[in-house]
Amino acid sequence: MDATPLLLLVAVSAAVAGAARRTPVPPPLVLVAVGLAVSFVPGVPDYTLDPEIVLPLVLPPLLHVAALDSSYLDLRAQVRHVLLLSVGYVLFSTAVIGWVVYTMVPGVSLTAALVLGAIVAPPDAVAATAVARRIGLPAKITTILKGESLFNDATSITAYKVALAAAVGEGATWAGGLTEFALAAVGGVGVGLVLMGPLQWLRTRLRDALLLNTVSLLIPFVAYAVAEEVHASGVLAVVVVGLYLGHRSWQVDFATRLQEAAVWRMVAFLLESSVFALIGLQLRVVVSDLGAYEPGEMAIYAAVVFLAIVAGRFVWVYATAYLRGLRDPDGPPPWRYPFVVSWTGMRGVVSLAIAFAIPVTVDGDPFPGRNLLLFLTFTTVIGTLVVQGLTLTPLIRVLGLPGRDSYRETLSEAQAQNAASRAAEQRLEDLLADPRNALPQPLVDRLRSVLERRRNAVWERLGTVNEATGESADETYRRLAREVIAAERDSLVRQRDERRIDDEMLRTLLRRLDLEEAAALYQEDATQ
Repeated sequence: MDATPLLLLVAVSAAVAGAARRTPVPPPLVLVAVGLAVSFVPGVPDYTLDPEIVLPLVLPPLLHVAALDSSYLDLRAQVRHVLLLSVGYVLFSTAVIGWVVYTMVPGVSLTAALVLGAIVAPPDAVAATAVARRIGLPAKITTILKGESLFNDATSITAYKVALAAAVGEGATWAGGLTEFALAAVGGVGVGLVLMGPLQWLRTRLRDALLLNTVSLLIPFVAYAVAEEVHASGVLAVVVVGLYLGHRSWQVDFATRLQEAAVWRMVAFLLESSVFALIGLQLRVVVSDLGAYEPGEMAIYAAVVFLAIVAGRFVWVYATAYLRGLRDPDGPPPWRYPFVVSWTGMRGVVSLAIAFAIPVTVDGDPFPGRNLLLFLTFTTVIGTLVVQGLTLTPLIRVLGLPGRDSYRETLSEAQAQNAASRAAEQRLEDLLADPRNALPQPLVDRLRSVLERRRNAVWERLGTVNEATGESADETYRRLAREVIAAERDSLVRQRDERRIDDEMLRTLLRRLDLEEAAALYQEDATQ
């Protein structure tokens, strides 16, 4: 098996994503555009999305990362909004798109049209979180979008299985489909609830950070596989486990948390980059078997499906927002919030992976309209990513939608840190009162100064700006800290080069400096 195409995909995708982060265009859109262009370059291999790889090997870690970064408490507060979108909207969109395609395209059965509806119904978790993170949507909208994208794949995959069974004549009924959906959902949540306790127990018992992070990498695959083995929703099992482990992450030691965050950021970056590049690379594969259709006819079909997707989301979001708002004591939400939620409905790799899972033949005969369904899925994914993804940032500016309140968030952070530092100071005084904990005064002063510096660091971010440099006091501190640590690091390297210390000692001293730099500059990473 030649691994060169896969290595090229990962390497080029990472390079393009890294370059895109320096531009105002969201990296997912750049990756899709580059993939589209490269797909027509002679000699480029066909990168066909294999659902047997994407669904069990790519989807679980991406969902796990999104779940770890989500807030269980925030999702619980927005549970009605999330369920209306992740379940209600997906089923509504499946029905709308199915009806539109059935009435518009000759020769496509209603069940086949519903297969397409289920495929393109769910907004993509990767696209939603990537765009929301980049443009800084208000916290409530971000929570709703992330919650929707975490759970809607389970609804879509189940609806797809029911529609496909009906399309291939396996006698599926809507009552049976609803029963299957309920069993898959309950089973997926149940598997997640069963696994999350033992997995967290294991995480808190393992003391080797390297071993624990190896286990962490296996968790989403284990949860997905166990759930699918009992015919439950692997997606829901992964999400439930990820939400619980993220909520309980404080119970593992600091070394594990630091390593785990770094490892999952790398995994998410590589997978997201490769996934969006793969979307663009599908074009040549999708259009290669469309000889039976006229280009103009295909363009009309694609445009109508895209418009139906966009219009259907506006109808559902506004209808549910305002019908629910009439019963809300605070009244319906401002019209701009549902507008942004409606427009943030990008589709992604899950839709394409499910589409490629449509069987090529049924009882020896070609699946009716399979190539058309693949093409419409592809154009819908590309259309939503490009049209909605490119216009979302300027749309938010035009609407005057407030972003995240950095000042309020920093103030809350400072107040929380102040309370924590006072608790730590009281604990330190209690410990020092015990003769068994006697320390030389310089070390006592150092402990107290560390607590004081940590308490003051966040308050300094609210301070005045230095007129000479345009920096806040906190920014000046970080810059000076970097310069001082860099000078110390250069000195250690020179001493190694002069053979005054060996490489092993150099690595030990550099690790201490790295940890000090991480502690001194943690605010910079948190605010990016």
